[in-house]
Formats: sequence, structure tokens, C-alpha cells
Amino acid sequence: MPSQTVIIGSTVGLHARPASLLIKAAAAASVPVKIGRVGEAPVNAASMLSVLALGGKHGEEIEITVDDHADADRILAELVDIVATNHDA
Repeated sequence: MPSQTVIIGSTVGLHARPASLLIKAAAAASVPVKIGRVGEAPVNAASMLSVLALGGKHGEEIEITVDDHADADRILAELVDIVATNHDA
């Protein structure tokens, strides 16, 4: 399963618009996607409640994991880009 750590780029963290963009992309993925703090149990990245419950803050490092699939690397790169981008600028 490919995974990557990424720094949350949005100044509001994973709330409102950034969380919505992440959740929509994760839900549209053809495989399950998990997100969480490094060393902690990950949550379903396609679940609004789960992502908001993480309380991810600006500058915090999180890990995104995508189940094995032919498109897993592309899906992972898209999700990492969403999380790393400041959508509040």
C-alpha cells in the first residue's frame, strides 16, 4: 500500500474547504484511502466526520495511505497535493 507523509498547507487546517476537497477526492478514488497522524490509527479519508475529528492543523504532518491498485500512485499524488496546498489564500 503506497503511503506518504505531507504537511497540512491550509491555514485553517483540515477544516471547511480543504477537508471537503480531500473528502470528495478520496470518495471518488477507486480504492479505500486512509489518513491520520504518523504512528496513530488512520481514519477513512472519505468520511467528513472522521477527517474533521482528526483536527488537523496548519503545519502538522499527516500520513495518507492508499490501498494497492493500478492507479494508487496517481490517487496518492492527487490527495497529497490537496492537503499540501493552502486553499485559504
